[in-house]
Amino acid sequence: MRLVVNGTLMRGLALNHNLMNAGATFVGASRTAPVYRLWSIYDRYPGMLRVSQAGSAIEVELWDVEPAEIIGIVCQEPPGLTLGSILLEDGTQELGVLAEPYLIEGMPDITHHAGWRAYLQAR
Repeated sequence: MRLVVNGTLMRGLALNHNLMNAGATFVGASRTAPVYRLWSIYDRYPGMLRVSQAGSAIEVELWDVEPAEIIGIVCQEPPGLTLGSILLEDGTQELGVLAEPYLIEGMPDITHHAGWRAYLQAR
């Protein structure tokens, strides 16, 4: 099963070992459809939400993961992150990590960076 990640689960970042320990296989980099916004949660991880207006394409990674492993991976994510359907730029939808709306309240919007890696590099 495909899993879309947009933050610390990405290759080389803080929680990527959770994917590796679950036997996940990197498929490739991609982008979402331009219907998302991205926030920095205490500068530790991003929160991504689908919006009805002023969305942008966000850099993501696609991973193949055994379905039985997905819940374990998400349970190791920071509080407020959950599974949802993510629309990719090619029009396909895949399961991925999204933020619950309460998580982004009062957090800085970093959408203009178009991805967590770009945000980290700009800090």
